[in-house]
Parts: sequence; structure tokens; C-alpha cells
Amino acid sequence: MDSDTQRPRVPRDFESLRSTIIERKASMPKRLAQVAAFALGNPDEIAFGTTASIAAASEVQPSTLVRLAHHLGYEGFSDLQSIFRERLRDRTLSYEERLVTLEQSGGDDEDATLLTGFISAASQSVNRLAATVQTDTFAKAVDILAAAETIYLIAKRRSYPLTAHMTYAFSKLNIRHQIVASPNGVDPEMVQFATPRDAAIAASFSPYAADSLNQSQELADRGVPVIAITDSAFSPLAACATHWFEIAEADFAGFRSLSASMALTMALPVAIAERRRKLQHAKPVKTKME
Repeated sequence: MDSDTQRPRVPRDFESLRSTIIERKASMPKRLAQVAAFALGNPDEIAFGTTASIAAASEVQPSTLVRLAHHLGYEGFSDLQSIFRERLRDRTLSYEERLVTLEQSGGDDEDATLLTGFISAASQSVNRLAATVQTDTFAKAVDILAAAETIYLIAKRRSYPLTAHMTYAFSKLNIRHQIVASPNGVDPEMVQFATPRDAAIAASFSPYAADSLNQSQELADRGVPVIAITDSAFSPLAACATHWFEIAEADFAGFRSLSASMALTMALPVAIAERRRKLQHAKPVKTKME
């Protein structure tokens, strides 16, 4: 058999590289896993940095970067770095540039192409979540959240609609909660009220919102359970979470979907309310003789 057919295909886009690293992380040597985690958590630094600066920031020797590249099948570190630079070029397209791209790729019916593209991205995201979500993790997260006195909701920027929806759902379901999104900048003070009897749901995707990471880490340090929704096993949000969900949203022309994340955040409040209802009904009823 030709040896080329046995050689694993080298990832040539960031999402494929991310998936490959996550699949292999358990079998990676300690130092390679360390720099791989740094790379996924700090992709811009990998794209912009030199071998020396990246090695210093990730606390490894420069030779470790080359070893990681070879471990993943690349010719050298510059070959691996090109994947991060390509991701940066794709991500930094302005909204105007994205619209131009849509116009250039449109067919005879641009409106129909646009609508179909977003529907397809949403469908891909939801199907991927259905195939990868771990139901036991969902059940454990619901157990923790159902037992919490107050559920704190943490998300910024693109992730904010997730907590906005949960605020609506929790309000309708009579579940005590606190969205950490103050217009006067007192978010750090808001999370100080949380105790280990509470819990938090935090959502953040690359490039991760610093405030969300800081607030989640602060809660975790104080013994507050954190349920995270993020995009990588190497996400800094996953690192401080009690349980976490990995969601890789598809995009269309650079506009990333929130469809799978929204499906999860729609399911959580209903599951929490149902769990509480069952627990309430399961409590023994005291009689007058008692």
C-alpha cells in the first residue's frame, strides 16, 4: 500500500486543525499539549508572533513549537502558523467586506441565495450539536442548575443574545436568576453576591470576551458551579467550568450562526423547570399526625 494513503491528512483550515488538536490532546506529550492549548486559546498571538515570542508566552522552548507542527503533520512551524494567519484574514473582514463577498458570490436570485446560505449554516450547526452533545453532561448541568438558589447569566458581545433569551425564559418559568449585564458597569459587583449555593451559566466563543472569562473564573474560585457554553476543549472558559458544552457554529460568508447555541439555551431553562417540578412533587407530604 502506498505510504501516502496511510498518512493522516494535514488540516488546512482552522476548524479542521482545532478538531484535530482536540481529538489528539489526550495522547499528546505534556509540553505539546501545553502549547496546543495556548495556540487555540490565543490564535491571534500565534498568527502575529515570532517563534521566540510565542514560546515565551506559552512557557515552552522554541523547539517545542516545531515539534508540535511536526506532530500534527506540518513541514515546520511556519507551515502551521499559516493556518492561524489565514483564519485571521477571514475573521477580520469588515461587515462591508462580507457584504461585498456575498454580492460577488450571488447567483441570479441573490436574496434566495442569501436566505438559503444562512438556513444551511443554521442546519449544519444544529445537526453537529445533535451528533456531538453528551446527554449525561446535559443531565448533570441541569442537576446543578435546578438546585441553585440563583442562576447568574454571563455573556458579552456575540454571545449576549443567549443570556438575553434565558432571562426571558427564566422569568416566565419563575426561576430566580441574575443577568450580569449592567448598563452602568457594575458587573464585577453583581457577581460578588453569588455563593456556592448559586450557579452560573457562562457563554463565550473565540475571541473570548475578557470580562466573561474573569467573572467566570472569579465565581469558580469562590466555589460557585459554572456551566460553560464555548467552542473548544482548550477554551479558557472550559478550564474553569464544572461542566461545559462544546459548540462549533457554522458560518455563511463570515457571518457565524448562533443556532446550535440558542437551541441549547432554549432547552436548559425548560429542563431546569421540569427538574424542579419533579423534585417538588417527590418531597414527602407531612400529615397532621406528624
